[in-house]
Amino acid sequence: MYLAIKRFFDFLFALTGLIILSPLLIPIMLLLKFTGEGEIFYFQKRVGYKNREFSIWKFATMLKNSPSIGTGEITLRNDPRVTKIGKFLRMSKLNELPQLFNVLRGDMSLVGARPLMKKSFDHYPAEVQQVVYNTLPGITGIGSVIFRDEEKIISDSSDIQEAYRKIFGYKGQLEQWYQANISFYTDFMILFLTAWQIIFSESKLVYKVFPTLPPRKF
Repeated sequence: MYLAIKRFFDFLFALTGLIILSPLLIPIMLLLKFTGEGEIFYFQKRVGYKNREFSIWKFATMLKNSPSIGTGEITLRNDPRVTKIGKFLRMSKLNELPQLFNVLRGDMSLVGARPLMKKSFDHYPAEVQQVVYNTLPGITGIGSVIFRDEEKIISDSSDIQEAYRKIFGYKGQLEQWYQANISFYTDFMILFLTAWQIIFSESKLVYKVFPTLPPRKF
């Protein structure tokens, strides 16, 4: 029942969101078309529901061949592969808005574990891989709320790969927590906290709202 009701509201809110946000989306699309490399959308294979791959939609914020150069799938703070307009879109999270199309298609939900590239998904231990996508991946999730500072952590690290592994170790615990505590209340509060963290990036409110979260030690 939870999944059926959630799917109904996902579709309703995604459709409503696209209509309401069209005055914002259209100027962004025009700006991307006439700046940088002229690309509007970026499509990439991600792991989704029941570990099946799908194509995620995003606004184009990086150079076309960025996965093949530099740090690959890892994006650093002030990454030179990010375009000027792309930097703003990423900081404001506006680059994620086209994923509302994924929600309409049924590839994604508003809330769930973030869909990963296969290479990143393989960083999860087997017990996490078995449960993380038992529900649809989300535009936002508990990992997105906790790791608002992910790019900074990686960029400030002397060992990028080690920092990446450490983050994924904790993200795996967070996604196991989400699957064990999934509910409409949990989803609503994650949506609220996502907006809260954009405004108050240093806030620790998430740990007060969800006191049973596994502790973050870094």
